[in-house]
Amino acid sequence: MTQQSRLLAEAHLHMPQGVAENYRYWGEKDTVFIASAKGCMLTDVDGKTYVDFRLGYGPIILGYRDERVDNAVIEQITQRGTLSGFSTELDTTVVKQIKAMCPNIDKMRFANSGTEAVMGAVRTARGFTKRDRVAIVEGSFHGLYDEMMWKSDIEHWQPGSNTTPKVIPFGGGIPERSRALLSIISHNDFEDLENLFGTQGDTLACVVIEPIIGNAGSVAASQSWLQRLRDLCTQHGTVLIIDEVKSGFRVAKGGAQELYGIHADLTTYAKAMGNGYPVAAFGGKAHVMDVVGSHPGGVVHGGTYTANLVALSAAHATLKILAETNAQQTINHAGEQIRAVLGRAFTAAGLEHAFAGPPAMFGIHFSATVPTNYRDWRVTNSELYRKFAWELIARGVMLEPDSREPWFICEAHQHMDLGWLEEVATQSLRVALAS
Repeated sequence: MTQQSRLLAEAHLHMPQGVAENYRYWGEKDTVFIASAKGCMLTDVDGKTYVDFRLGYGPIILGYRDERVDNAVIEQITQRGTLSGFSTELDTTVVKQIKAMCPNIDKMRFANSGTEAVMGAVRTARGFTKRDRVAIVEGSFHGLYDEMMWKSDIEHWQPGSNTTPKVIPFGGGIPERSRALLSIISHNDFEDLENLFGTQGDTLACVVIEPIIGNAGSVAASQSWLQRLRDLCTQHGTVLIIDEVKSGFRVAKGGAQELYGIHADLTTYAKAMGNGYPVAAFGGKAHVMDVVGSHPGGVVHGGTYTANLVALSAAHATLKILAETNAQQTINHAGEQIRAVLGRAFTAAGLEHAFAGPPAMFGIHFSATVPTNYRDWRVTNSELYRKFAWELIARGVMLEPDSREPWFICEAHQHMDLGWLEEVATQSLRVALAS
């Protein structure tokens, strides 16, 4: 019995599925237990090493155990403390760092996770507009709370059927009534967009969107569609919330909004903001954020661990590195090189393929064209990708086996052996195509 099998058997006695959260369970044979991580490398409890492109679903932007960040956290813990329930100078310092990189931000509040940040932003939008309805984009993911845990059942939808995928909850325990105030539209669909505002514009508090969808293989909004969304939100008094939990400080210093040159009313951040430490934030235009507070009718926001100094010291160090060094260029260059290596392997095998999204967070789609929305993803060869991914994992390349999850790149990937990756990708693809 392997060490991983032994640990999973014991963990089953103490946790549902033997894991701390659902997405870590990969089955009885494939669930991974990690012993250590450094740079872009993982080592499991049986001593197998992996080059990691999963990066904890995106938080690791510099590399695991980056000493510049870890030392800042250690200094904070040992010299100044972690939590007091009061304000500190570091609160304002970190917000000023974010504002220097993100001109879409006037004022902010902190949170502990992407889910919390989205909850805070949506509540703020509702408090500002005095409206209740929320719209999201098909295929997007905005956290694990009831109202956002509704999705299009794309797996059971028949492409070309001229039908709309059924909307279903993520799983059990989600009340049907939480669906009542949620609308879902399709990415890059102008007709859907116009219809949303034409029928619900006067009740729509906010539209929450990932311009680069982190759970649909980095399928991206077109410039014209996102601009039309921005214009319609302005016209109807609807708050535009751009969810940059995955793309923030990753795809550019100013996130996806820097790439598009289109700014939200409110923005959410998390993941790469702290290089693996649990820190998040939401913020935006001052007149919108100023509804938050203890004044009569103000939006309530709080949390015991909000702006804890472990998280803020990590964010301070990470953002300083991203702002003052060439880390972002290094990450993008590494991503471009990795895509080129993979592209050569795909081309050599005669396989149609398309890359979506920016080099720091790219999706791979086995199709002739880049998908423009979640339904386009449905017609890509996701089963071949799944087989390819498992062959990569067996050979020491860690990624999510589902093609809806992007490949994440960190600064430490600059040191990886690209020749080895090309060889492994070629071998893995050969086996996947033959199976």
